[in-house]
Formats: sequence, structure tokens, C-alpha cells
Amino acid sequence: MRNKKNFIIPILIIIIGALWLVLRTETSGVEQIKVPVERGDFVISVYTSGELEAKSSENISGPSGLRTVGLWNVQISELIPEGTIVEQGDWVATLDRTEISNRLKDLETELEKLQTMHTQTRLDTTMELRNARNDLVNLEYALEEARIALEQSSFEPPAAIRQAEINLDKAERSFVQASHNYELRLEQARAKMQEVTASLNQIKRRYDNMNAVLDEFIITAPKPGMVIYKRQWDGSKVTVGSQISTWDNTVATLPDFSVMMSRTYVNEVDISKVSLNQMAEIVVDAFPEKKFTGVVTEVANIGEQRPNQDARVFEVKIRINESDTILRPAMTTKNTIVTHVEDDVIFVPLEAIHLQDTLTYVFKDLQNRIVRQQIITGMRNENQIIIKEGLKEGENVYLTLPGKPEDFRFMEL
Repeated sequence: MRNKKNFIIPILIIIIGALWLVLRTETSGVEQIKVPVERGDFVISVYTSGELEAKSSENISGPSGLRTVGLWNVQISELIPEGTIVEQGDWVATLDRTEISNRLKDLETELEKLQTMHTQTRLDTTMELRNARNDLVNLEYALEEARIALEQSSFEPPAAIRQAEINLDKAERSFVQASHNYELRLEQARAKMQEVTASLNQIKRRYDNMNAVLDEFIITAPKPGMVIYKRQWDGSKVTVGSQISTWDNTVATLPDFSVMMSRTYVNEVDISKVSLNQMAEIVVDAFPEKKFTGVVTEVANIGEQRPNQDARVFEVKIRINESDTILRPAMTTKNTIVTHVEDDVIFVPLEAIHLQDTLTYVFKDLQNRIVRQQIITGMRNENQIIIKEGLKEGENVYLTLPGKPEDFRFMEL
């Protein structure tokens, strides 16, 4: 029994030693990362993605008189490739002429009918007035004959003289009535001709106006430049098959590349931090090695719901200070808007901060010992936080937990 006990004891010692070596190895394998407390200017920024656009540009527009010819939407049938360099007067786009051509044919038919009606009315009124004038001349002759007959009846019996007087009176009344009727017919003929002429002129104006609008269905560049497709309200670009309307007849734009902007959208959570004249840094995704500076020039007052986004966002425009030939509209950008700068403060990474109830602390080195140091924090950005009290510049704090917090001494302020 004694020999068996002497045999077990060494085995237990070996097992305990092996366990100690394994645990020691695992403990030492956890790398303790520590960083020094830094001092400097603390920058708070808002990060957004955006898209380049020219600050100013000239629109390439379709017909301005669509509403006057009763058209509300017209489809684009042909369109020059985006990015093409054009000169003034060069072809840019062609609109679908199907509907306006059909309406033009209807107007041609109506115009021919009215021209025929105008001619027929003019001939009818001419003949009517000619007949009326002939009747008036005949009545005038009859009146003259009645006067002569009355003069010749002076030696006739009284009954004959009275009959001659009655005939003269009838002739005078017939002539006066015919003269008055002729004036009425003349006014009536003029009114009828004016009505037909007005209808004919109205159709002519519509016909000429529609032809003028049809000529504008071939869209040309108003000045030299690079053609950039217009973006619609939903963010999509105007292309072949898109429609322009009487309210927005822009097909494309000719941007001025001398001053470029980055149009971006800031989340409603961060928009309160953004204001006019704040500085920004812009990086174009296509050329990440180049960095540009800018300034916030526009901040929307009203939010909007963008496609594929749950939260409401606010449009922000950043003017780029530098000019570069590589900058083109629709290039995507990453924007860093500097919303606030705290001068000459100390700060540490956010990973170094720990909370226990209402206390905030860090693990720091204190004379080769690790302690829990209570701190008071200030403003924070994406990666770091300001330390108001509890730490000094150059002290080292741990980014990883060195062990159980309760194993280390807690140092209050």
C-alpha cells in the first residue's frame, strides 16, 4: 500500500506540472495591446458618399411648345452617347414623331376642308350680293319709270293721276326696302366671311405652330461641351425610351467643368452637425490616390426618402476647391465633412473605454502594474474619445482586457 502511494504521488505532481505549463502558455498567448494617450487637435467628422456634378451647366432641351399643340409627354427615340464632345448646333437627340405626325395629318385634312369652305362661302356671298345689286338697279329703274308716269298723267283724269301716285309710292318703298335689305345682306356676308376666315386662320396657326414644334423634335446643342444625361426625380438617367414632358423638357446638360460639386445625402441623425462653410475632404473613387478639399455650400432644410434607404436623408452640396481634368459628372466620391475641431486635447481609442454602473474607466500602466483608472470623457468621433480627467499625455492604456476587472486595483479621481 505504501509503495502504491509512493507511485501515485509522482504521477500527480507530473499532471499538475503539465497543467500549469499549459495554462501558463495559454495565458501568455493572449497578446496585451496597449497604446499611449495622445495629445493634439481632435477632429469630429461626418462621412458620406456622393456623386460629382458641375456647379453650373446649360440644359439641352426639347420643344418648348408641346403644351400648345396638346402634347404632354414625348418619347426619346434616339440619343447621342453620354460623354460625347459636341459643338454648337450638333445633333444630340431625336424625339418620336408618331403622335405629332398623326395630329398634323388631321390638321391638314381640317385645313383643306376650311379652305374649301372659305372659297365656297366667298363665291356664294359674291353671287348673292351680285343678284341683290341687280335687283336694286331694276327697282331703281322701276322707280324712275313711276316718276315719269306720274309726270305724264298731269292731263289725265284724277283717278289716273291717283293711280300713278300710288305706283310711285310703291316703287319708292320697294327701292328703299331693297336698299336696306342689300345693306343687311352685305353685313351678313361680311360676318360670314369673317367667321370662316377666322376659323381658317386659327387652323393655319395651329398647323404652322405644330410644324414649328415638329422641327424642334431634332434637338441640337446650344453651345460646345460634353453631353451628360439628365437625372430624373428617381435618380435614373434620361436615355432612349425615356419621356420628356411639358413641365420638364430637359434631355441632357452641358456642364461647366471649371467648378465641380459633390452632391451627397446626410442621415437625419448627423444632419444637425452639418452647416454651411464647413471644410471637407473629397476622394474620388476612381482615383483614390488623389484628395481634394471643399466647403459645404448648401444644406437642405427638408429631408427626403431616397430609393433603397429606410431613414430620411438631407441633401448636402460640397464645392470642390481644386480644378482637375479627371473630375467628371456622375463620378462617385467619399466625403469627409469636418463638423467640429477641439484644439489641444488628449484622447484615446474608443476600445480602451470600459463602463461599470455609472463609472467610466480604462486599464493603464502604473509603475509596471495594471490598474483600473477612473476617467471623465468628452466628445467622441468615429474612432476616438476625449479624456477630460484621469489620464495624462504619454500614459499607456490597454485596448484588450488584461484579465478580470475585479482583479485590478480601482483608482478614483
